[in-house]
Amino acid sequence: MKKKILIIGGTGFLGHKLAQKCLRNNFQVISLSRKKPKKERFLKNVKYLYADISNNKKLKNTLNFYPNYVVNFGGDVDHHGKNTLKSHYSGCKNLANILKEKKITKFIQIGSSVEYANTKSPHLERNVNVKIHQLKSIYAQAKLSSTNYLINLFEKEKFPIIIFRPYLIYGPGQDINRLIPFVIKNCLEDKNFPCSNGKQYRDFTYIDDAIDVIFKSLISKRGIGEIFNLCTGKPIRVKEIIRFIKKKIKKGNPKFGLIPLRKDEVTKFYGNPKKIRSFFNWKHKINIQKGLTQTIAFYENYFKKRSR
Repeated sequence: MKKKILIIGGTGFLGHKLAQKCLRNNFQVISLSRKKPKKERFLKNVKYLYADISNNKKLKNTLNFYPNYVVNFGGDVDHHGKNTLKSHYSGCKNLANILKEKKITKFIQIGSSVEYANTKSPHLERNVNVKIHQLKSIYAQAKLSSTNYLINLFEKEKFPIIIFRPYLIYGPGQDINRLIPFVIKNCLEDKNFPCSNGKQYRDFTYIDDAIDVIFKSLISKRGIGEIFNLCTGKPIRVKEIIRFIKKKIKKGNPKFGLIPLRKDEVTKFYGNPKKIRSFFNWKHKINIQKGLTQTIAFYENYFKKRSR
């Protein structure tokens, strides 16, 4: 009998990629999201359900089945809007309270690296004790509140959680409003485009590597009750990313320094991946140069098709 996985946000960039991976590994895949998938993200063997996870009553009515595994990518894409707390915290809380009655095998929460606030990099999961009031963005507050709630549920009721804190995941199929697709698009169109000074060091993980370790955590017997940094541990300056893309495409004109850095912007922000490597025998396979090259090739083809 096929194992049943429920992917919250299964129509998004990460959720769609995990659904593909699970289908290839003979899982029964159910996606729950607020909207129908874009044409390019529709998968014929996925069962698509629709509900707002912040609406507890409707969510309960929708989740009238018993999944083995649940992965929560859900939440409002606008990280600064009024619905951020509802979708990322209330939604997570609603899911956990409904699913704990269903005796699921694992609940994997996709948290965020912003939960570390402005603590010194590289971040270690065990050495950080950030308080909600230290976080300035509603999104960060919502993510850390979700983490605290789930850890408490694990400690009190043994609810089988695993929490990942991704840094910057990128790759083919990511929405155009994200940094790397934005730069690629502007370079392909040979435009002048504004950037920050690019001096920030950030940790980028290729999508296939990220999905690989999330899937490994599903089938592993290890990791329950733990928090993991999902990162490479190899930070790179944003400016180098932009220059690499420009050099590869041979077009485009990034205007560095036109976008001011936030007053609270942390120059060096990256994680230590030692724990995730140890628990799941995982290490990223795609380095930044190869990942960017593959991503550029995807968008070159994508925009060619759209222009026909």
